[in-house]
Parts: sequence; structure tokens; C-alpha cells
Amino acid sequence: MNKAELTAALAMRTKMSKADAGRAIEALFDDKGIIAGELKKGAKVQITGFGNFEARKRAARMGRNPKTGGVIQIKASIAPAFRAGKQLKQVVNKK
Repeated sequence: MNKAELTAALAMRTKMSKADAGRAIEALFDDKGIIAGELKKGAKVQITGFGNFEARKRAARMGRNPKTGGVIQIKASIAPAFRAGKQLKQVVNKK
């Protein structure tokens, strides 16, 4: 499912217009949206029954350039991560 399909599904399920549904999805998931904004601040976003979004720190490390095989230094970074909640796992596993 892509963003357009998600927007259409949200509009149909909630009886919103597609424009309103699109704005709601962008408010949550856009690069300047609520979730990204909270992760940028270092906060965690917990949606009970669905899962947790968090920013995880990755340490600097040594790696290999796959093209040349040479050793390279990979800088420390912060990566967004999602951990599914218990209810979501049960639905996916049909329990």
C-alpha cells in the first residue's frame, strides 16, 4: 500500500474527503510531521496497541566499501526505528 492508497482507505473508512485524509496523513508521516518532529527532538512516539517509534543512536564504526573492498570510517548517526506492539504482532500472526 502506498501513500495514495492509504489516503483513499482512510477517507473511505472515516467518511472524510480525500483532501482531509491526505492532510491528516501528512500531519503524521511527512518529513515535517508530528512523528518525525518528535523523533528529531529525541522523544519516543508510543501508539498503544500499534507500536513505538524511536530514534536510536548508532556508534561510529569501520566498514568496507563494497566496490573497492577498502576499509572506510562510517560516522555516528541517529536512525529512526519502529518496534511493533503486541496487538499488531497478534493481528499479523492471526492469533
